[in-house]
Amino acid sequence: MDRDIRTVDDVLRLLDGLFAPEADRWTSEGAGWWDGFYADRDRAVPFFVAKPDEHLVSYLDRGLIAPGRALDLGCGPGRNALHLASLGFTVDAVDLSPAAVAWGEERAREAGAQVTFHCGDAFAPAGDELSGPYDLIHDSGCFHHLPPHRRISYLALLDRLLAPGGHLALTCFAAGGMGSELPDAEFYRQARLHGGLAYSPESLRRIFSGLTEVELRRMHDEPPESPYFGEDFLWTALFRRDARA
Repeated sequence: MDRDIRTVDDVLRLLDGLFAPEADRWTSEGAGWWDGFYADRDRAVPFFVAKPDEHLVSYLDRGLIAPGRALDLGCGPGRNALHLASLGFTVDAVDLSPAAVAWGEERAREAGAQVTFHCGDAFAPAGDELSGPYDLIHDSGCFHHLPPHRRISYLALLDRLLAPGGHLALTCFAAGGMGSELPDAEFYRQARLHGGLAYSPESLRRIFSGLTEVELRRMHDEPPESPYFGEDFLWTALFRRDARA
């Protein structure tokens, strides 16, 4: 007889276990799925191309964010991490997938870029290698692969690692564009995430209500010849953690 639920982390792990194993894209157990996803580098996947997100470039061009320490969550092959490093950021980049991290490290070596890559679960409660505070936490496509209960882990990471006055730059599935629009409870009944969760602007504002919204819009749809990545089925959002008095 198991009666071992004592902490919030125990509850979160219990809820993780309600999903079918093949649904896991968010814990270290899901790393193998992502390794398979990144195995064929020649696949026609838009974000395999080494282009930075258009909104990230826009934030920098407009002076909404400035070089400092940056953390790239779910960095994949490192396209945004390398762009930040090229502009003077000190960059940590983390991903579950050893294949993605190896690809990112290869790209960094080829570009002569200084990026510190970490392979593992950024939301694990025990002793990860990430050390804040970060002036920028950048997430291009990690958040929408988390089940509802792991938003708690995400907000805890922001609270722990985002510097006062620092920014969260977020890209996620837009309701009506891509991703599942099922109610949160239904994901647990079906034990699946259906490829990722869609969000409305109102839900993002509610989830990140502890931060100040700087900008929230649809990502611009960038043509193949553009030097930037952009797909209009995604939201882009910039939130600021207000400096403490």
